[in-house]
Amino acid sequence: MTRAHNFCAGPCTLPESVLQELADEMVEYGHSGMSVIEMSHRSADYEAIHFRTLELLRSLYTVPEEFDILLLQGGATLQFAMIPMNLAVAPQRAGYVLGGSWGRKAFADAVKVASAYPAWTAEGSTFTRMPAPREVTIEPDTAYLHVTSNETIEGTRMPDFEGFGARLVADMSSDYLSRPLDWSLFDLVYGGIQKNLGPAGLTVVFVRSALAATSPEHLPSYLRFDSHVASDSLFNTPPVFAVWAMGKVLAWMEASGGVPAMEKRAAERSGLVYDAIDSSGGFYRNPVDPGYRSHMNVVFRLPSPELEEEFLVLAEEERLLNLRGHRSVGGIRASIYSGLPTASVEALVSFMRHFAANRG
Repeated sequence: MTRAHNFCAGPCTLPESVLQELADEMVEYGHSGMSVIEMSHRSADYEAIHFRTLELLRSLYTVPEEFDILLLQGGATLQFAMIPMNLAVAPQRAGYVLGGSWGRKAFADAVKVASAYPAWTAEGSTFTRMPAPREVTIEPDTAYLHVTSNETIEGTRMPDFEGFGARLVADMSSDYLSRPLDWSLFDLVYGGIQKNLGPAGLTVVFVRSALAATSPEHLPSYLRFDSHVASDSLFNTPPVFAVWAMGKVLAWMEASGGVPAMEKRAAERSGLVYDAIDSSGGFYRNPVDPGYRSHMNVVFRLPSPELEEEFLVLAEEERLLNLRGHRSVGGIRASIYSGLPTASVEALVSFMRHFAANRG
């Protein structure tokens, strides 16, 4: 099999070595006589996988002991409601940075279950940048400021998180474990794993233990953070395959140099694509303010929709797949998550330069 160069925005490309390990162990895990996806989540074999995965998350991300780590279902989308239901209890409110499509979605759900307000919106800039701290308005009784660290659709990122004047809650679905965090700035960090850490079906939440313990009693049990803390994320049957697969991706990250290496890798590889854009004489155009360019999702346009379609057709012939921009914005999008081989990025850049030379 010749693997494609897969630039899908999610689910993500996983390291081939991880896929091979999963394949080798799929029918029988160890000497258990069964697959991981068949065994009890209360078994010794699965519990070893489960707690090892939690240990890797804590060590790789240097998570302080005052945070609990939860493995949940429902995607980051469930957290859009679950977080304000637990943390923005009246009279407290929640501020939201509307820096792109996912920030807007998080806010739209928050206002249905709690008191929330837009602390900053990028709509006037057509979502081409993120806010400077001085531009964010923090109102009285604000429990937290919600930010989306990387907007997958618009291709923007928050370069840092200091100085916003409120405790932060961050959706990091699309740049999870791709840069170190100053945990003193955050009360909660969350995200689906299907972009940088594994297959779809699992959400990881890092929440301060003191806050998780204050979950309102009137909430249904699954929607309370303290339910999952008390049960070590085994409150109900977990998505065992996704936990198992993520554990292997985390081990691969550890062996590859950890989060600092992932940060360097992300900057260098996205930089290759941005260099191809910026050196094209205007043939390719990235709409994002350079200081806020995503290291995970590189978006760009060509001179005409017709050329963009031709680009996509010819790219697919070269096995450069899933490059079409999100349907809401169009254009081209290359998602360069941690598990994508560098050779795939180099193949894309080579194709871009060749296409521009022949069509520019």
